[in-house]
Amino acid sequence: MRIAIIPGDGIGKDVTAEAVKVIEAVGDVYGQRFELEHLPYGADHFLETGISMPPGGHALLAKEFDAIFVGALGDPRVPDMRHARDILLGMRFELDLYVNHRPVRLLDAKLCPLKDRGPADIDFVVFRENTEGLYVNIGGRFKAGTPDEIAIQEEINTYKGVERIIRHAFEYAAAHGLTRVCMADKSNALTQGHALWQRVFGEVAASYPGIEPTHLYIDALAMQMVKNPAQFQVIVTNNMFGDIVTDLGAQLQGGLGMAASGNLHPGKTSMFEPVHGSAPKYAGKNVANPIGAILSAALMLEYLGCTREAAAVEAAVTEAVQTGNGPAEIGGALGTRETGDFIVRTLRTRM
Repeated sequence: MRIAIIPGDGIGKDVTAEAVKVIEAVGDVYGQRFELEHLPYGADHFLETGISMPPGGHALLAKEFDAIFVGALGDPRVPDMRHARDILLGMRFELDLYVNHRPVRLLDAKLCPLKDRGPADIDFVVFRENTEGLYVNIGGRFKAGTPDEIAIQEEINTYKGVERIIRHAFEYAAAHGLTRVCMADKSNALTQGHALWQRVFGEVAASYPGIEPTHLYIDALAMQMVKNPAQFQVIVTNNMFGDIVTDLGAQLQGGLGMAASGNLHPGKTSMFEPVHGSAPKYAGKNVANPIGAILSAALMLEYLGCTREAAAVEAAVTEAVQTGNGPAEIGGALGTRETGDFIVRTLRTRM
């Protein structure tokens, strides 16, 4: 299997190195052959060449690789973050990665900011529509910089886009033995676009009689995620709302450094990344939390059909967290590299 590696910027390079270390160990332990190709795209490359992604680069990624792993992108030397936008949003739209897959799984009660909550209470997945909504950047500004400035940002919802993300949520639930799917919108206020979500959710749910469909307005969902996260198994929502509630979910599991994600077009080349930022001031200091990156690698392995290997990585990460063998961010005393080393040793020992 060919995997493109884009370490990116800042601590992206640090955590990607540990994810690569784990992938290589999985290959050794389980006899899998992974061909990893490191690509230079990021701020350094952009500042040197003026190119964030070469012409035809996205199509080449889709043609030549089975999956793409990205560290983190963002650098203050590129104030408008054009390179990050071109690479990440470019991949989402050019490869039509319409599913943003965000597991929310607490590995140890000590990481949760909610009192009296443990791993059994926080174990769900959020599916965020990834190619429509407000993020398509349709709109404009009139009389910019004046007291009469007008700014318009339009939300796009298509039947195709809404139907396929909702169906993916139900398919995932059915495939994993789950019985509840919750859809969140704001149809009481956004009465046009979100009426479409309501209609399609009802249509799709009717095809899955063994799965209970529920609906919450997005503000109520945020409240319930704090009040009683155990009620959720699968959540599906639109692009912007998903962006917000998945960060809330990340905090429930211990912070952004613990959060994994996949940007998927099921059956096609897809992209995986930890969701934290590039944090340039911490780059190269061996303090970044690599667990989100390593769990993103596990999500990638599962997507590629290596379910046994993905489960082994998750088990090794869980052991690292529960035994305090991680970075200070999660109550450990290890550096970035040492955390990766512990997880690799655990993988090899368990085998």
